[in-house]
Amino acid sequence: MLPKTPPKGMRDILPDDLKLRRRILDTIRQVYSSYGFTEIETPCVEDIKTLTSKQGGDNEKLIFKILKRGEKLENAEGDQLCDLGLRYDLTVPLSRYYANNNGNLPNVFKAIQIGNVWRAERPQKGRFRQFVQCDIDIIGEESCIAETELISATTTALSKLGLSGFTVKINDRKILKGLAQKAGFCEEDFDKVFIALDKLDKIGADGVASELVSEGLDGNCANLLINTVTDISAQGLDKARHLLTGIVDDKVFDNLQTIIDINKNGNFKLKFDCTLVRGMNYYTGPIFEIAVDGFGISVAGGGRYDNMLGRFLNRDVPACGFSIGFERIFTVLQEQGVKFDDGRKKTAFVIDSRCNADVVADVFDKASKKREQGEICLVQKRIKNFGYMLEQLKNQGYIEIYQVNEKGEIRITD
Repeated sequence: MLPKTPPKGMRDILPDDLKLRRRILDTIRQVYSSYGFTEIETPCVEDIKTLTSKQGGDNEKLIFKILKRGEKLENAEGDQLCDLGLRYDLTVPLSRYYANNNGNLPNVFKAIQIGNVWRAERPQKGRFRQFVQCDIDIIGEESCIAETELISATTTALSKLGLSGFTVKINDRKILKGLAQKAGFCEEDFDKVFIALDKLDKIGADGVASELVSEGLDGNCANLLINTVTDISAQGLDKARHLLTGIVDDKVFDNLQTIIDINKNGNFKLKFDCTLVRGMNYYTGPIFEIAVDGFGISVAGGGRYDNMLGRFLNRDVPACGFSIGFERIFTVLQEQGVKFDDGRKKTAFVIDSRCNADVVADVFDKASKKREQGEICLVQKRIKNFGYMLEQLKNQGYIEIYQVNEKGEIRITD
């Protein structure tokens, strides 16, 4: 017998859930397009060299690789068995897309990308191997106007979905590097340091220190780093500027302060958080996440990645992006029982199985006219258990149900 369930980490989506998912996506698209973003599409498959360019952090370990085909596979060995892979995010493909098409794009390009990505990680509640990402990116804008607009568009989209109580946390990768340097870590160890520090809110200070020591790093440096970030978190951006004088350029702090000042009148809180890391190695400047009261997890995140496009173009191009955690948003709204109704009237014709072709043709004509009037109209054959059929139709939202007998007579069901 063939398996009935989808592969592990994948899922079937039922009609009501798909309707909710599409309504969420439509809302997000509508908001993003109102900010001047335009939607693009990239292939779900990319060259393996693109996906393993040391930009995706730990996600590069989770790539679904695709074997070569035919003779190429027969003659391949070891690491040469695969030449393609499924994309694990939308940012790396966007960079490749821009490099390939920039001659046909505006100087400041504002892109929407919505699509499935794949990661071969261990599935758990709310975490899948195939999931949807919703990204907006601004390429070609070097000022903090990019960060400000991304934050505004994303918080507006979340508000339109009925969420509130946002806190936007912001940091800068240059500040993180400065903190690691001040604590005594070597630059080649920064990635290990950041991976551990990113878990501070989950495993605590002792857990972070233990993880760093287990990676062969100095325990005194670990404790100094943790104490420093704890001190800064309590006192804010000015404290970080003071501690990192001569290590991190003042322009970094000025830029963050400008972003905070511009957004001070928004319908959300924005705060500096020096423990914010973000997992991707490609971030080069400001990074940010959005938390929503009562969620306990971030629902969106992003940052600036000015160096990524240089790997394709041999010249750096400023770039910044924000991604909504679509699956988390969907799960929350689903658990809250949120349903969207497009307002279209739903009508059904139930035809007796003994109806001749002329009667059926007349019903189809009537159904067609209702559709032309903007209604949703369903035509179905009557089953023996008509009561069960009625219950199903009503549960699907059909408010007018017409019965058609073998003579072609039509009456509405009470």
